[in-house]
Amino acid sequence: MFRRKLAAQLAERLTEPRKFIQIVVGPRQTGKTTAVTQTVEALQIPTHFVSADDPGLNSAEWLRNEWEQARALSKTGDALLVVDEIQKIKGWSPIVKLLWDEDNRLHVPLKVILTGSSSLLLQKGLAESLMGRFELLYSQHWSYAECKEAFGYSLDDFLFFGGYPGASALIKDEERWARYMGASIVEPTISQDILMMEEVRKPALLRSLFILGSGYSAQELSFTKMLGQLQDAGNTVTLAHYLELLGKANMLTGLQNYSGNQIRSRKSSPRFMVYDTSLITYATGANRRRLLDNPADRGRLVESAVGAYLLARAKEEDFEVYWWRDRGREVDFVIKKGSRLTAIEVKSGRVKGVGGSLVFKQIYPEALSLIIGSANYSLEDFLSGNKPIFI
Repeated sequence: MFRRKLAAQLAERLTEPRKFIQIVVGPRQTGKTTAVTQTVEALQIPTHFVSADDPGLNSAEWLRNEWEQARALSKTGDALLVVDEIQKIKGWSPIVKLLWDEDNRLHVPLKVILTGSSSLLLQKGLAESLMGRFELLYSQHWSYAECKEAFGYSLDDFLFFGGYPGASALIKDEERWARYMGASIVEPTISQDILMMEEVRKPALLRSLFILGSGYSAQELSFTKMLGQLQDAGNTVTLAHYLELLGKANMLTGLQNYSGNQIRSRKSSPRFMVYDTSLITYATGANRRRLLDNPADRGRLVESAVGAYLLARAKEEDFEVYWWRDRGREVDFVIKKGSRLTAIEVKSGRVKGVGGSLVFKQIYPEALSLIIGSANYSLEDFLSGNKPIFI
């Protein structure tokens, strides 16, 4: 069975002395539970594994009872408690804090892993109660390199079907694949990870925004223009809020135009970007031949694959992702980490202005300039992580 880097990271942390709760977070169906299971099997540490998926069991009292059973395993040495989908327990973070602190006080050698699909509720709980007590590990959408090694994907396979491992078995049947995407990933993410965790007064609008934005991935669209394309859209504040929720759910975000002036950046029209190219395929209902053979559509897939890869790395490596345009000159992506700055142009076959990186370099001479799809830096090299993105 294929082992992701996440499993190795977990194993390394669990061999360290007990200090932090390990929290694994990421989109649905990206292999969080599988990585945890592989880690537990490899370490052969006494483990109590429970899931909060059952709505009849996921109470604070239930969690305390399960924690006590895990404590019993630790009487002869290190033991591990794994709670899957922790965000489904109402008010989970205060009880976790209480039990973890009790173990600290009583020197109980119980290590803890919590997993969750909803970063929305996890973020609330972590901010409210567990500061200083946890480390985050991200289960991202699978990369091109992982899909190539695990499933034998070609580059075109990856551009069209993206990085959801569970869907890989269905790629010979596009209609079946699309039904799986809708029923197992898109709809549960919206209905369970967003609508049940946040107050959304217009669920239909949020769904429509996801479809519209995914179809426009790698393109700029002002909130004013969105109002004209969406029914019952309300106002731009509502749309901006819903786009933020979709971003926190690892589905769709709006990249801001880079500027040394951060206020100006936040006020710019967003450039839509999906977190996985499969969401473009699903949202547009397009077949493989149309998306991959049409230069404009293929170009958006290529640019979106680059953007999704940058967004995934940004979470783990703590950098920011923007785009840039000024007076018709454009750079597809600008990434910033501290004082380091990189401008990235993507040669995707899509017709657009040229020379943007040269103008950007004149304005920001400290920036590194990369051209993805050039003879020296192929798309496959970039998506495989074979070359540095900062200096």
